[in-house]
Amino acid sequence: MFDVGFSELIMVGLVSLLVIGPERLPKVARVVGFWIGKMQQMIANVKVEITEELHAEEIRQLLKENGSMEYLSDDSAPPVTTQLDPVSAETLQTQATKQAHE
Repeated sequence: MFDVGFSELIMVGLVSLLVIGPERLPKVARVVGFWIGKMQQMIANVKVEITEELHAEEIRQLLKENGSMEYLSDDSAPPVTTQLDPVSAETLQTQATKQAHE
């Protein structure tokens, strides 16, 4: 990202030693390292979220192309879960009446 060589790092270290002082330099270095680590972690999390969202969008597009999600855009068609065979409907009704009597 940045083209920083060893000589530039030495120069930054010497200037910070003169400006901050030898007593406070270790504490400042720890705080700066902590915040740099936090920023790197936050950037990594954002990258992961973007990647997950892109994958989810790709899956949505594939399902849409295959027609698997037509019922979501069509209000007249009921979802697949409501289209039960008679045995499943009777089983669900029996379970519901048992729970109502308990």
